[in-house]
Amino acid sequence: MIENIREAFDGIRSHKLRSCLTMLGIIIGIASLIAISSTIMGTNEQIKENLIGSGNNTVTIQLYQGDYPFESEYSTLPEYVPILGTEILDQISKVPQIAKASAYYSRNAYGIIWDGSNGLSQGTIYGVDNNYLSVYGYVIRAGRNFVDTDFSQYRKVILIDKQVSESLFLGEDPIGKTVEISGEPYEVIGEFTQSTEFSPVISSIEDYYTYHTTTGGKVLIPYTTWPVLFKYDDVFSFVIQATGTDDMTTAGKRAEDILNATITNESTTVKYKSKNLLEQAKELQELSGATNRQLILVACISLLVGGIGVMNIMLVSVTERTPEIGLKKALGARKRKISAQFLIEAGVLTCIGGILGVVVGVGLAYVISKVSSVPIFISGYIVTATVIFSFIIGMFFGAVPAVQASRLNPIDALRRE
Repeated sequence: MIENIREAFDGIRSHKLRSCLTMLGIIIGIASLIAISSTIMGTNEQIKENLIGSGNNTVTIQLYQGDYPFESEYSTLPEYVPILGTEILDQISKVPQIAKASAYYSRNAYGIIWDGSNGLSQGTIYGVDNNYLSVYGYVIRAGRNFVDTDFSQYRKVILIDKQVSESLFLGEDPIGKTVEISGEPYEVIGEFTQSTEFSPVISSIEDYYTYHTTTGGKVLIPYTTWPVLFKYDDVFSFVIQATGTDDMTTAGKRAEDILNATITNESTTVKYKSKNLLEQAKELQELSGATNRQLILVACISLLVGGIGVMNIMLVSVTERTPEIGLKKALGARKRKISAQFLIEAGVLTCIGGILGVVVGVGLAYVISKVSSVPIFISGYIVTATVIFSFIIGMFFGAVPAVQASRLNPIDALRRE
């Protein structure tokens, strides 16, 4: 084996230009595969990051009626759907893929929140438990957080985000001020924000409409005071934080199953459903899947052409070295030994081409990234697989010349000059 590899390198060194031209097809094919796969994987990772954001790994679970969220103010809750309390969170939190869980109510805040004559024109009001901020990764930037007595004593206090603060209080310090929510006075005790700021990468108008959302701000109140504002029974929505990004789908499904187990009518269309941003990311990734497969197919055709070039040059090599083959066979070399020599030579030739192709492909990927602002992701697994694949191509296309060399008649081969 070692002797065959040494002879392969000697053959490449003795025909440098021919060997380089032979490897060119393999280099182009491998470089194309590396550049295309790196760009595809980078784009897919960017889609996932844009949707999931700063890494909170949150999944929301809401009660749906068919394909639409169930709205208590317009529909009567069926008898077979119980009104769940925060006690269900203990069961949800025991799921291995779930790190934290929270329950909340929500309503559109348009026209119900006022500071004197200044009203909140858009946004959402939430009735939350004391886990809500930590699940979403919020921190208090001014004032204080909710405490247990805010819930147990039904205190009318609120937390607001920066957007609500600027809309209602026009840059003034909101802490300690009182606002009216549906005619009820609530004291602002704190302002919250994300612990990790994150903005999606927007490189086109399509990306803007896909990833850019305007929530209009958030107002949080203790869930225990929610019935004061809304005089009818509401159902909790839930949000969970998965232990990792890849666990989001499993965590959402497990929590969904726990909640749906409380519904006694199995045939109803009223069910809890999870909204998983990871699944949405996969759907966006699949939209470009057909184009990606076509690009990879083009790169594979380049490899096929390169493989045919290797087979052609190996056939020439067999012809040139016919007397040498005849002499080896006359001295007792077996067919297996002769064929192995040419197979390994073809494999070494394409393996070197594969390594050079990887180098060119990585460089090409970075150039594409700089020119078109497309993110890339270099996978060590893909790099290793392409080098191994290039060696296999050499072995496959070198098989015909190797068999031809092993079948030469030693007498006829020695008579040939």
